[in-house]
Parts: sequence; structure tokens; C-alpha cells
Amino acid sequence: MDERTEALLREFHTLFGDRQARVWSAPGRTEIGGNHTDHQLGKVVAASVDMDMLAAAAANGTNTVNVKSEGYDMIRFTLDTLAPVKGEEGTTLALVRGICAEAAARGFSVGGFDACITSNVLQGSGLSSSAAFEVLIGAVVNGLFCGSSLTAKDLAIMGQRAENVFFGKPCGLMDQMASAWGGIIAIDFADPADPAVTPVDFDFAAAHHSLCMINLHSDHADLTAEYAAIPGELRAVSAHFGKKVLREVDEGAFYDAIPALREELGDRAVLRAMHIYNENRRVEQIVDALRGGDFDRFLALVRESGRSSWVYLQNVTVCGNARDQAAAVALALCERALGGRGAFRIHGGGFGGTVQAFVPDDLLESFRTQIEAVFGEGSCHVMHIRPVGFCEIPLD
Repeated sequence: MDERTEALLREFHTLFGDRQARVWSAPGRTEIGGNHTDHQLGKVVAASVDMDMLAAAAANGTNTVNVKSEGYDMIRFTLDTLAPVKGEEGTTLALVRGICAEAAARGFSVGGFDACITSNVLQGSGLSSSAAFEVLIGAVVNGLFCGSSLTAKDLAIMGQRAENVFFGKPCGLMDQMASAWGGIIAIDFADPADPAVTPVDFDFAAAHHSLCMINLHSDHADLTAEYAAIPGELRAVSAHFGKKVLREVDEGAFYDAIPALREELGDRAVLRAMHIYNENRRVEQIVDALRGGDFDRFLALVRESGRSSWVYLQNVTVCGNARDQAAAVALALCERALGGRGAFRIHGGGFGGTVQAFVPDDLLESFRTQIEAVFGEGSCHVMHIRPVGFCEIPLD
């Protein structure tokens, strides 16, 4: 047992008494390809990483759930109500209640439990700490009350529904699926209720490159409108053809309609739609490159994805904000530091969150030095692909 797990169990015993507890883990995730394609029922490549959340938990024989996350107040509620509660929207309590409700809806008898949680998944780092938390609570409930019978896809869907219905955020399913499943996976969202998930076997370490995430320390609080504009404009393009998402719109018909779309919706919406069509193809090509062991081709495709996000999707800088362009600065620094090697791109939602880079091992230290000279010590995180998703940690 490592020191982190031992410390977590000590905290559990301090809070909830000297009882036997079990420990579960759920990892953060990184998007490798498919920037903003999921909400168009498109395709993505994602992976779990070696930053995770841990929970020490035990059933308490009551109808009350108690969850204490490191650095936060205790969450406490009874299971008398397993429906969304007005006023709980946007809270962690809503997510926990939602996960319990989802398990109960699947026919399991969910009881009260005590849980103590610690995390090294950096908040605001683009690694999706919220999805890791949802999957982790699902893993606890699964282990304590469901006989560990729920699958990774089950836990991912439960997490998404808790976030959509109880928390009140209309998120997609990519983050939860990557955290729950583990390793590198390709996801096709053609059927959003049951996405097709395919593992992709590749060892980045054997390619002598490191995966780096650059935390830009930008505040996302006032960027909701920027994020919402992307699916909003793509819905408007789809609506021109009487469809809901671009997955349903023939690409040839789209290009034929560009003159009318420019007049009706403006040029940015047209460029963003171009990105989605091209990015979905790139996901297929990325999967083929990884499976075929063609790492140079993979890096070229990541660079293409990054350029497309910047030029077509336009989720690197906020339109009209000349002063705050942290992501653009980071991308320019990556280009200079890598000197034509490796690859780099905006990560996730964009607009200043994180930048992803695949850095040759012989350039890693100089790369990190150059990045952290601008964005601060610890802003360049070197991580590895974690081969497993949610799991129970043996305490032997």
C-alpha cells in the first residue's frame, strides 16, 4: 500500500471511525483527437492519464450518504429523495445524489455510505476532474451495493446523466467514458445512448515521446458564451438542412450550400463546420496510424488537428480580446521549443484552458523550462497514459 492510500485511510478512520474501508480509483482523461466533435455525434480518440481520484468508502448501515473531499466541506444527504432537488443544481451534492439515483433506477438497493476522497487531478487543467469524480462515486456505489456488476460504459452513462439531469450541465459523454474505460479508446457517438467504444493499443513511451499538458491558469468563468457559440453555430448550420447535428448532414450538400450559409449564418459558422467534417476523418486516420505503429503520421495528424482548431474552429482566442491570448502564446512557444518535431494543439474546450504537446524525450527538459518561464513553475505537467480506468485498489 502506498503512502497516499495509507493517508486516505487514516483520514477515513479519523472522520468515520475505525472501520474497514475499501479504496477505489478513477483517472483523469485527455483528448487526443476529435476536438469538439462529440456534440455533433462525431468521433473522438481519448485516453485516461496517470492522475486520479481515490475514495476510501464503506457502507454505514443507514439511509445517509456522507462524502468528504479533501479541501471541501462534508456532503451529507439522505436517500429518501432520489430525484433532482431544486437549488442543488451546480453542486457536488447533486452529482452524488444523481449517481445513487441512477444505480437505484437500474434496480439496485443503494444504502448509506461514508466516503473520503483525495485527488491529484488538477482542476481547470482540462483533465476533467468532474468526470473522474462522477466515475469514482459510481465505482463506490457499484462496489458497495451492485456487486461490482456495472460496466465502464454503465458508470460513464450514469455520470453523464447525473451531470445532465441533477447538476444541470448538458455535457457529452467523452470525458466520463475515457475515465471509466481506461487506456486509449476510440469513441463513435453515432448512437449517443450507446456509443461504440474501441480500445486502441499503443505505447507512447516506446515512441520516446512524453505527453505534456500545459495549464494556462486562465479563468473560464466568463467564457460560457464562447463555448456555447460553437455547438450553437453548428446547430444552425444543421438546421439549414432540417437536421439537428452535422453527423446527419451530407458533406457534399454542405459544401454546395456554402454561399447560402455564408449569407444566412456568416463565415465563422461555415469554417467551424468544415473543421468538424475534417476532424472526424482525422480521428479515423489517427486510430489507423496508432494501430499501424506509424508515430510520425500520428504526430502530423495531431499538428493538423491543432491547426484546424486554431484556423477553422477558432477556439484558441476569444474574438476581440487582444490582451489575453494565453493559449495562442503557449502554442507559439511550443512551435519554437519543438522546432518542427513532436506535435502540439489546443486541448478540450479551448479558449485558454490547456495546451497538449507530444514532446521528444531529448527535448523534454528544455521544453518544460521554456514553457514554465512564461506560465510559471509546475504549469507543464508530464503524464502517461494509464492502461486501466476505474478500479478497486487491493489493500493487501
